[in-house]
Amino acid sequence: MNHSRIYLSPPHMSGYEQSYVADVFASNWIAPLGPQIDAFEKEFSAAVGVPHALALASGTAGLHLSLRLLGVGPGDDVVVSTLTFAASAFPVIYQGAQPVFIDSEPFSWNMDPQLLARFLADRARQRRLPKAVVLVHLYGQCADLEPILSLCDRYEIPLIEDAAEALGSSYQGKFAGSFGRAAVFSFNGNKIITSSGGGMLVSSDADLIAHARKLASQARDPVPHYQHSEVGYNYRMSNLVAAVGRGQLQVLEERVAARRRNFAWYAEHLAGLPGIKFMPEAGWGRHTRWLTCLTVDPAAFGADREMIRLALEAKNIEARPVWNPLHLQPIFSQCESVGGGVAEKLFGQGLCLPSGSSLTEADLTRVVETIHCAARSIS
Repeated sequence: MNHSRIYLSPPHMSGYEQSYVADVFASNWIAPLGPQIDAFEKEFSAAVGVPHALALASGTAGLHLSLRLLGVGPGDDVVVSTLTFAASAFPVIYQGAQPVFIDSEPFSWNMDPQLLARFLADRARQRRLPKAVVLVHLYGQCADLEPILSLCDRYEIPLIEDAAEALGSSYQGKFAGSFGRAAVFSFNGNKIITSSGGGMLVSSDADLIAHARKLASQARDPVPHYQHSEVGYNYRMSNLVAAVGRGQLQVLEERVAARRRNFAWYAEHLAGLPGIKFMPEAGWGRHTRWLTCLTVDPAAFGADREMIRLALEAKNIEARPVWNPLHLQPIFSQCESVGGGVAEKLFGQGLCLPSGSSLTEADLTRVVETIHCAARSIS
């Protein structure tokens, strides 16, 4: 095969990273903490409009710390979006609690506020409300926060935003991650910016971040010797990783613009194909198009999503199905779920196209032509 591989969402370095990394090596301040972490936390806090930030080894670590600090424990229920990656729910299990999965709505593919309202009203009558809500902002688009926040306020349930996929997205003029009691972001290699790994926990609650900072550093007490009064974790980010993150953060808006241009290209050049619909951009904010996602109606297109994915793979182009809903996963088979039909249909028909911010016009043309060829071979 002559064509180089087109990846779904590869890292895209800015060139600024090298200077920060060089400072790390020059100072020999590699790990665990250091001035790059301090600066990264301050700059990230300003970028998302939340006053306090904690750099961590992963976004999952941030979710785990948030749940623990909000008092989630054995016997508790935690509401989680069902159309997401399993890492949104695993920390609930870490705490000995059980996730309850809520279906998506079709306007943003995120948690359905009406289903959540009915579920919480029923649980209020039973006097067994969930301990928290983990709301995922999917594929770069905020969920409908206003009604969900209203419900959480009414029932006094803390909201945690899982914004791992949504850095740079907005809702009614405010950035994702600035609404809940806490929010988490991811810097994995496939995200809109990457530090090679790692994540960030943000909150307006200074005490929550301070306690999370202690827990993330093995919960060492502030004394000269090693003393521990509570269980901690090895969750801190290294100074070296933070240096990469700082270089990436400088070009966040450029990366968002590039991914939105990718989407616009796909939308224009696939517009004539029957049965193809793109993930909508809800009217309440900016969708970063971290990934360009579409659905394929097999009756109209003549082939299903998997046939298109395999056609792309045959041309050395990576594409993936949308998330397999968590309520369908074997590990969560005993968990309660509310609805599910919308997420199941999206999984059955949904496909994520290559969306990296470094894609060239030639790359995009290859993807589009392959999909058109698949359509012609069927007709």
